[in-house]
Amino acid sequence: MGPSSRSPSSNRGWSRPMQAAHAVAAPSLLLFVFIGGNATAQEARDWLDRMSRAVEELNYRGTFVHAHDDTFEMETLHIVHRNADGESGERILSLDGAGREFVRQGASVQGIFPDRRVVLFETRSDISPLVSALPSNTAELEPHYEMTLGGAARVADRPVQVLEIKPRDEFRYGYMLWLDKETAMPLQSALIDEKGKVVERILFTDIEISTDIPAAALEPTIDTTGFTTLRAPEPESAPLAAQIPWRAATVPGGFQLSVATHGPIAGSDTPVEHLVYSDGLATVSVFIEDPATKAELRDGFSTVGSTNAYSVTRFGRKVTAMGEVPPQTVRTIASSLVAE
Repeated sequence: MGPSSRSPSSNRGWSRPMQAAHAVAAPSLLLFVFIGGNATAQEARDWLDRMSRAVEELNYRGTFVHAHDDTFEMETLHIVHRNADGESGERILSLDGAGREFVRQGASVQGIFPDRRVVLFETRSDISPLVSALPSNTAELEPHYEMTLGGAARVADRPVQVLEIKPRDEFRYGYMLWLDKETAMPLQSALIDEKGKVVERILFTDIEISTDIPAAALEPTIDTTGFTTLRAPEPESAPLAAQIPWRAATVPGGFQLSVATHGPIAGSDTPVEHLVYSDGLATVSVFIEDPATKAELRDGFSTVGSTNAYSVTRFGRKVTAMGEVPPQTVRTIASSLVAE
């Protein structure tokens, strides 16, 4: 997962595989203010498309705060992002606590944990909370979200355009985005639950958008001499309709199966089957544990930060669905899981 921190007690009662899975499930961008003004839906979509490109294609460095409002957890992070010849990379350093650092080049990630004196190498592309919750296809969002432009504001001493994304039903959360007027880079964002409450937010306190960032800027800053080196196991990717027979028989409108993998995850000695359902913005991860796994998580709801989870035993397997979505969404998906 990205470097956002969780307190040790916040996921008490979750099994070790599910604690690790929470890191995989991903996490998101996101402050709610009243906005006015009128703009066409097409203008809003254009801003959203520009934002999606900006986060990956621009060269920038800055400091942002990642906060979970319901748990009062907050972390300050420094990011350096570089795009060279179409390949992006970044270095993210936590300025709080033990000072963890993550360096990504393409899909290769190096995580450095000074408190554990461990360096972890793994393959993934979503270490930054600035990327994990961005829309992947704006055309897919329209039936399920209403997108409107608000007024002008200012964030990190830069003029911004406010964009609001409202869900059309009770199965997904809403978003507010403050986009840099010049580049469409998201400088502030908020995830808003079904009650209109902000549950997660990101806010840049300073940012520099550059024409060029040297490759050396992505080199780790922490001396890892004497650290233990670990390599995460590679998940076994499978065609969506092939090796993994599990499917959700009932999903909210717009959610489609996008990922199906089978393999070990941190904290589990047995393989876990992993499905991902997405509507293009919201994402729900479903973990089907091996019958040999001793499930510590009881059936029912649990919450960590902005992530809701629902566990249920289906056909002798512990099934857990989790995501930054309302509780009824994870329950609907987990409760309908069947083996085809």
